[in-house]
Amino acid sequence: MPRPATGTPSPAWTDPDCPVARTLDLVGDRWSLLVIRDAMDGARSFTEFQRRTGIARNILTDRLRKLTAHGVLTQQAAPSGLRQQYVLTDAGRDLFPVLLTLRQWGERHAFEPGEPHSTLVDGHGTRVPDIKPTGTDGAPIDADTTHVQKTGSEQPR
Repeated sequence: MPRPATGTPSPAWTDPDCPVARTLDLVGDRWSLLVIRDAMDGARSFTEFQRRTGIARNILTDRLRKLTAHGVLTQQAAPSGLRQQYVLTDAGRDLFPVLLTLRQWGERHAFEPGEPHSTLVDGHGTRVPDIKPTGTDGAPIDADTTHVQKTGSEQPR
């Protein structure tokens, strides 16, 4: 898998001109997103990621290498100095709104009404409000009010 921002599209990209496709190429599998979720929730060690996710050791090793190679996680010495720990980079922390949006979609569509689930709260213990995208004028935007402007000579779709 190519490193991001190399300047030259790699043949390994699913769709070299699409930011969504490139993002999915980098972090779009189940295990990567769960590792990122747990890193945001304080997991740092291989053992802790494995315990929280139930992921097989070989798959976890692969995902941690991939996320580190692409600058989503970095390794640093643990406070004990005996082991390495995984810490989110700025790029990794930038995925917070993505996971928040996935969480909120799941709350609305992946649970039966009244079915219990975890809740994301802020530092005061208050439920995080739903994300509602808005345009530069403050008006709500969605799939019906936006379109993709392709690169080069292609027309928007």
